[in-house]
Amino acid sequence: MTQHFIVIGNPIAHSKSPEIHTQFAAQVGINISYQRQYCPDDAAGFTAVIEAFFQGGGVGANVTVPFKQVAYDCCAARGGLSEHAKVAGAVNTLLLNKALLKSGTPIAEAIYGDNTDGQGLVNHITSLGWPLKDARVAIIGAGGAARGVILPLIEAGIAELTLANRTLSKAINLVAELSVASETINDQQIKTCSTEALSGDFDIIINATSIGLSGDTLLLSDELSGHYAYDMMYGRELPFLQHFAERGAQTSDGYGMLIGQAALSFECWTGHTIDVVKVTKTLQAL
Repeated sequence: MTQHFIVIGNPIAHSKSPEIHTQFAAQVGINISYQRQYCPDDAAGFTAVIEAFFQGGGVGANVTVPFKQVAYDCCAARGGLSEHAKVAGAVNTLLLNKALLKSGTPIAEAIYGDNTDGQGLVNHITSLGWPLKDARVAIIGAGGAARGVILPLIEAGIAELTLANRTLSKAINLVAELSVASETINDQQIKTCSTEALSGDFDIIINATSIGLSGDTLLLSDELSGHYAYDMMYGRELPFLQHFAERGAQTSDGYGMLIGQAALSFECWTGHTIDVVKVTKTLQAL
C-alpha cells in the first residue's frame, strides 16, 4: 500500500523534500509517493489544497514558504496545534488528528499542525557533537526562523540565550511574545541586543537571518567570538561561516537541520524513526 505525502509551497520546484523522504522510506522499507505541490499565494487556495489532499486519502503534508503562518491559522481553527507550533507561530507539518476522526469529526476539521524546525536544529547540533547542555548561545535574527528554534534550545538545557537583531525592538518584542506563548519561556531567560552590539564569548552562535543568500555580510563586533558557528541557510558559501571559521570556530550550515526536521515529520506521519546520519551521507553522495 502506497502512502501519499506532499510539500506545499510557492515557489516549490526547488524543494529537496521528495528526494529526502524517498530515502527515509527506503531505509524503513515502506512505499510512499511524495510530491511537490504548487499553491496560489493566498489562504483560500492553501485551504482548498490541503482539504482536497486529506479528503483524497493523503497521510501528511509539509509546508514551506510562504504558507507556514497560513497553515498555523488553519490548524488553530481546526484540529489543533502542537506546543512547538503554538510557540513558533508557524506550522511546517500537517497530519490528521486521529482522536478527532474517531469522534466523528469530518476530515476537513481534523487537520493538525506541528513545527519540527527547531527540534531538527537541536538534533543536528547534537549529532555534530556540539554541547548544548549548559551552553551559552547567541542567535542573530528575530524573524520566523529564530522564533521556531528558541523553545527547543531552551528545552535542550542551554544555560543562557542572547537574541540579537539589527532592529533591537523586534528582538525585545519577540521575547515578550514567546514568554506569553509558552510557560517554559520567561523574558528573564533571554537577553536582547542589537546585532552590532553583540559581543563576548559564546559556545554556539547561530545565524537565523537569510542575509547569506544575498552574499551580504552581517556587521559583527570584533569582540564577538564563538567555539561553534551554525548558519540555518545551506547550499552555497556563507560569509557568516567563513567569518567564524577564520577565527578558529567549528562551523556547519543548515542542511542537516533540513534533513532533521524532515525526519521528525516522517516520524509523526509513519511512526518510523530515521537514522539521519546515514541518510545524510547517502544524500550527499547523490
